[in-house]
Amino acid sequence: MQRASVLSDYKAARRGRRLRFAATLFCVLVSVALWRLAQGDWPIPPSRVFALLSPFLSEAERMTPEAIVVRSVRLPRLLAALGAGGLLSAAGVVLQGLLFNPLAEPYTLGIAAGAAFGGALGFAAHFPWVTPAAFAGALIALWSVQAIAWRSGGSRAHLVLAGIVVNAFLSAGVTFLKAIADDRLGAIVLWLMGSFSGASLGASLGVWGAAALSVLPAWAYGRQLDAVSLGEDRGSLLGVDERRLRMGLLCLVSLGTAATVGSFGIIGFVGLVVPHLLRPIIGPLHRPLLLFAFWTGGCLTALADGAAQSLGELPVGVVTALIGGPFFCWLLLRQGRGS
Repeated sequence: MQRASVLSDYKAARRGRRLRFAATLFCVLVSVALWRLAQGDWPIPPSRVFALLSPFLSEAERMTPEAIVVRSVRLPRLLAALGAGGLLSAAGVVLQGLLFNPLAEPYTLGIAAGAAFGGALGFAAHFPWVTPAAFAGALIALWSVQAIAWRSGGSRAHLVLAGIVVNAFLSAGVTFLKAIADDRLGAIVLWLMGSFSGASLGASLGVWGAAALSVLPAWAYGRQLDAVSLGEDRGSLLGVDERRLRMGLLCLVSLGTAATVGSFGIIGFVGLVVPHLLRPIIGPLHRPLLLFAFWTGGCLTALADGAAQSLGELPVGVVTALIGGPFFCWLLLRQGRGS
């Protein structure tokens, strides 16, 4: 009886913490969105921004310079940052749960590098659709990482090391493609740096569609992810087909990563940082963790994009790498001390 009471109190406390964090996150999201839509080379008052976003705006008002800047330039860029950041953060949650590895995310496992190589190959070959080429590259990179890790022992450390090897190899391949790209060199270099500058509404909605295809199935299989994340073969003991779940969700994560990389370039470490920031607050259950990771990752990426823009339109991938690189080193050192 006492144990049941303690468990009930713990669940109530956890639920209250999530509600408070959700309220805080909502306020942060609104503030970030308002800041990104109002600030820039041409500051626009927030009250005017709300008016310009009204669906009942007349045709004449939609053609004003203010409306064009807010609706056609800043709004697609904001949506792109929110969707891409949320997708990459949710991808990090899924990969860390599936592979039972706290260092797993699309960037560290070489999936992003594979997507970049496929996309760069598409650019160099004048392929009309970059995202399918990026998806193929992401799948090849994922298969290579798993094959190398399995052949070398299959431990969590081997998986990260295999990701580093594949990342380095594919980065060299991208460098080679840049060297032979000639007239496409400038486009490839700017794309690989990672940027939301010039994001179109179509690209923004595309990454949100990819997020829905990746995150919603992962959320639906949240309880199976909980079982798999307990450790090797624990999911099988609880009736989960680990192989089928892993292959399906890994393909969906690769698709989402490819859509992000194909549209906006490499934006690293978002999927690593956000899940680790949230687990002490939200807990280990994947369904709430995926939802909070999506919105938190979107907010952080939009903030990073704002910082990049204020520093002279730097690539947002540079800002996320400056933040995520030291965080990755800290995690790696902590893992080393714990092993």
